[in-house]
Amino acid sequence: MKIKTLLIVGLLFSVANIFAQIPTGYYDGTAGLSGAALKTKLSQIITSGHQAKSYDNLYVGYPNTDKDKYYENDGSVLDMYSENPIGADPYVYQHGVKKCGNYNTEGDCYNREHIVPQSFFGSASPMVSDIHHIPPTDGKVNGMRSNNPFGVVTSPTFTSQNGSKLGKNTTAGYSGVVFEPIDAFKGDIARMVFYFVTRYESRLSSFSTGNMLGGSAFPGLQNWELQVLLAWNAADPVSQREIDRNNAAYTYQGNRNPYIDNPSFVNLVWGGSTPSVDTEAPSQPTNLSVTGSTSSTVSLSWTASSDNVGISAYEIYVNGNYVTTVTSTSAVISGLAPTTTYAFYVIARDAAGNLSTQSNSVNGTTTASSGGETPPTSCGTENFESIPAASSSYTTNTWTNNGITWTAVDSRTDQTINGKAITIEDGSLSSSTISGGISSLTVTTQMKFAGNPGTFNLYINGDMIGTIPYSSTVTTTTIPNINIAGNTTISITDNSATGSGSRGRVAFDDLSWTCYTVPLSTTEFEKPKLSIYPNPVKNNTLFVNGKNIEKIKRVEIYNVNGILVQVIEKPFNNKNYITLKNPTKGMYLLKFDNNSFKFLVE
Repeated sequence: MKIKTLLIVGLLFSVANIFAQIPTGYYDGTAGLSGAALKTKLSQIITSGHQAKSYDNLYVGYPNTDKDKYYENDGSVLDMYSENPIGADPYVYQHGVKKCGNYNTEGDCYNREHIVPQSFFGSASPMVSDIHHIPPTDGKVNGMRSNNPFGVVTSPTFTSQNGSKLGKNTTAGYSGVVFEPIDAFKGDIARMVFYFVTRYESRLSSFSTGNMLGGSAFPGLQNWELQVLLAWNAADPVSQREIDRNNAAYTYQGNRNPYIDNPSFVNLVWGGSTPSVDTEAPSQPTNLSVTGSTSSTVSLSWTASSDNVGISAYEIYVNGNYVTTVTSTSAVISGLAPTTTYAFYVIARDAAGNLSTQSNSVNGTTTASSGGETPPTSCGTENFESIPAASSSYTTNTWTNNGITWTAVDSRTDQTINGKAITIEDGSLSSSTISGGISSLTVTTQMKFAGNPGTFNLYINGDMIGTIPYSSTVTTTTIPNINIAGNTTISITDNSATGSGSRGRVAFDDLSWTCYTVPLSTTEFEKPKLSIYPNPVKNNTLFVNGKNIEKIKRVEIYNVNGILVQVIEKPFNNKNYITLKNPTKGMYLLKFDNNSFKFLVE
């Protein structure tokens, strides 16, 4: 079941503004409208400000629009065709890694899925690159869906590993082949289609209907398809994931999906039933116990909670501080100190975001460190001496060293810096999961052959942390203050240099990182549940809302290169905002205590 944060129907803007970061006045002129008139007004609003991007640039947008911070919370590609909301995913993609490409089976690569197929509009701009209806999906499943409309399948001819289906439609009005996603994402897809037929209503008459589109501005869809999507919209209301995606898409291309900002617009335009609101909290998790320990880990298990809709995840707290989220009824907490006692409890979260009361609290004590123990693979170096044999061909190379598997896309293995090095052109270098967190990261680069100097982006768990510069000179770069605890993944991608003959072919060597463990102390106050706004920041003022903010002693602000640019002591004495000092346009990281937020300055 999907993690939901439902917007109350009929509360047009007051609540929606808080959660969805809707610009003031964005929907001016819609009051009192309905049907075709409202749809046309919404079309005018979301057309204004739309900045068309290139088709290739979608991969640059996806780390912000389609990042998994809701299920596994691992920063991977959130793919509606492979995500398993209640268990382990059948396969996982990291942003910038294993982009299609050729595929034969699921899990080979991911690409860009046009929810409204591009064959309907001849792959014309701006439809072909509009991120609001083009999420990343597995290449195989995308290919199986092809250009079929969406519908209800009872006898599938194909079923993906997460349960999405292809087969004959079984609802009234159409008997052709359709594609049916899993229940958790039906509403998401419905609202993407509603966006498309609203944004492009003036052009629908020139598009192929594909047994899906209506061929006219209103209603914009075949009646049978409209009824399917209205039912999906009602059954699967707006989620926090959609809200976040909508905000990121707005930052990326300058317009919004009105049916996410204000779900009541769907019913005002087309009719349909109103989504129900789940306010019932899950039951308390019980029988929490410690099942084992090492010098750095404690293993936990507990009895599952119950819920009227369904449990989506469990939040684990150590010494009163949130540490991680899991979907099972057991967990291993890592990065702990030897011979230390910690207090643990668990809170259940349901599909609507309702939280249970906390479980019973238990203490767990780590064992003494043994001098003969194998050093953890979570901190160390990758010297690239284990890469495949020297080759000048650009391909995908994989190797394993110190228990970590590395994947280098569009790479060659015949160049050196301080010994063997991996050389990447228009590709990426990424790791498998590393335990123990990352405090800082260091890497050496050198551009080989001709080209222009540039940068690669560093992502930790799918979040862009900083940039790694390169030139023809050997350069060692350290990105400090990353400070991400728990399991992490490293990805270096997004070569900034573009154009034939100018793109740098960059060798990487001597990659290293230091560990990071969230300080755990029984004397620390309860971790605040916080939010920031507006984002992007306006007038150099960033507001912070939440409990206990007055207890925050120090705020640090870092630029995208990991450089500390501002420190504020006791920032929230008698106020709930921060004034930024002479910021330049770009991405920043706000850090205090165990919290961090990214924000944009325009």
